[in-house]
Amino acid sequence: MEATRARLIAAARAAFAEKGYAAASMDELTAQAGLTRGALYHNFGDKKGLLQAVVDQIDGEMAERAKRDAAAVGGGFEALLAEGIAYIELALEPEVQRIVLLDGPAVLGDPSRWPSQDSCLRTTIRTLEDLIAARVVKPVDPEAAARLINGAALNAALWIAAAEDPRAVLGKAVDAFRQLCSGLLRAD
Repeated sequence: MEATRARLIAAARAAFAEKGYAAASMDELTAQAGLTRGALYHNFGDKKGLLQAVVDQIDGEMAERAKRDAAAVGGGFEALLAEGIAYIELALEPEVQRIVLLDGPAVLGDPSRWPSQDSCLRTTIRTLEDLIAARVVKPVDPEAAARLINGAALNAALWIAAAEDPRAVLGKAVDAFRQLCSGLLRAD
């Protein structure tokens, strides 16, 4: 069953990236996977369920990349910034743009309500709690600050994905993100 799911996700990921969700044919992608539409329905319910699985996979990969970038700077506030900036920069990748940032919200609804985003939120809350305890960040409600930080990164990524010139928007978005987050730093 896992092999069937993996084949369907891989075929759907390729089809959604190349053609977009709306234009991707279920018959073509199941044929590409060497499976039937029945296998798709059995494993995912429908095309929307398959898109959710693809988005979950890509979003998980995005989170891992952001964590690696954060770990590379060692920790603390710089790691928090690096993680958010990595997420924003991923909006330049065509697969991320089309599947996660354009088709995903159009079909699956508000990304801030996706399970993967909830995991990121919990991580950001814990990071902020640690930074507040270490007196690096001002005393602020960690959940409120985490929601605003994650929302800023998500909206920057959505802006980049929808822009006519995503590369031109990236620098502005990253600079503004840094400035917003830096407002949380203690002055003393």
